[in-house]
Amino acid sequence: MLGLSRILGLRATRIQRGGAGLSPGPSSSQKQGASSRMYCACLLLLLLVTPRVDSSWWYIGALGARVICDNIPGLVNKQRQLCQRHPDIMQAIGEGTKEWIRECQHQFRHHRWNCSTLDRDQTVFGRVLLRSSREAAFVYAISSAGVVYALTRACSQGDLKTCNCDPQKRGRANDQKGEFDWGGCSDNVNYGIKFAKTFIDAKERTVRDARALMNLHNNRCGRTAVKRFMNMECKCHGVSGSCTLRTCWMALSDFRKSGDYLRRKYNGAVEVTMNQDGTGFAVANKAFRKATKNDLVYFENSPDYCLQDKAAGSLGTAGRVCNKTSRGTDGCEVMCCGRGYDTTRVMQVTKCECKFKWCCAVECKDCEEAVDIHTCKAPKRAEWLDKT
Repeated sequence: MLGLSRILGLRATRIQRGGAGLSPGPSSSQKQGASSRMYCACLLLLLLVTPRVDSSWWYIGALGARVICDNIPGLVNKQRQLCQRHPDIMQAIGEGTKEWIRECQHQFRHHRWNCSTLDRDQTVFGRVLLRSSREAAFVYAISSAGVVYALTRACSQGDLKTCNCDPQKRGRANDQKGEFDWGGCSDNVNYGIKFAKTFIDAKERTVRDARALMNLHNNRCGRTAVKRFMNMECKCHGVSGSCTLRTCWMALSDFRKSGDYLRRKYNGAVEVTMNQDGTGFAVANKAFRKATKNDLVYFENSPDYCLQDKAAGSLGTAGRVCNKTSRGTDGCEVMCCGRGYDTTRVMQVTKCECKFKWCCAVECKDCEEAVDIHTCKAPKRAEWLDKT
């Protein structure tokens, strides 16, 4: 089946050709009308064969905002209205989606589940997130954090019509170093949190079940993770930098800090069950502590991700690169699930014998060295068939 981006490209090409006017034939408007009908037919086919998913907004990073708002199933009315009303915000969310997916893949690069995405799949991650697992908890949290971060940054850069610098950071204030003046452009993280909560949580608030409650909780953890790492930056004014006067502003930290924080929360995620009245959580194992508002929560244990399992959304670890000498999760014993590994020797070119040349350059030679690459063996066919 054609991907939507390919369909859009086909439509654009046909319209462009129709307007060339190099040879007699149907009018430009007729050709554009035919192209539009073909586009709509292909788009309708795509939507009919695509399963409905909870977090269709993740796909904004791959498609245009108008196509998402009008046609992609899974958006509730409130999300669609916000999408249509704020195309500039959808653009920022789309850019932010790429960033948080990269961060997710960085955090799990040495693990069996490595936050893999699927091409031309509106669910982005496939069926793996249908299970209420730790991985689902992390993805919902990091995606919410990514939206907050992207919108906050876009506000300060002047890319959005509805917000700019934090209006609350005005006048004079105090800290442990004394008085200072709010100045510059403080990043408006509160706006990012407010819009992210309204847009992302809208889907979960249309249903009342355990998974919706879990998603809402983890979404909140992600939003607060960005605000947790806001920094106050200051510039000194005075004779010889004496700092008798200070101008300060609040600034976002690198998104990696939020990613590292949420990864630690993933490691300490709490397994929970619904309480009796269905309004909150109870810890699944009474021997463990209760979940706080800053903990990630989940309901179901994760699969081992060793084998390809279409039902669970597991891609397996066959062909994954592993570390022969490591005893951690990136080690061949753990990564390959005891199946063993293949070793391939490749020639790698690196810079060597670097020297500083006056002025002002560094010259290096290209040196070749043999490097062993270890990759996990594929499972035996009978074992693989059991999981597909």
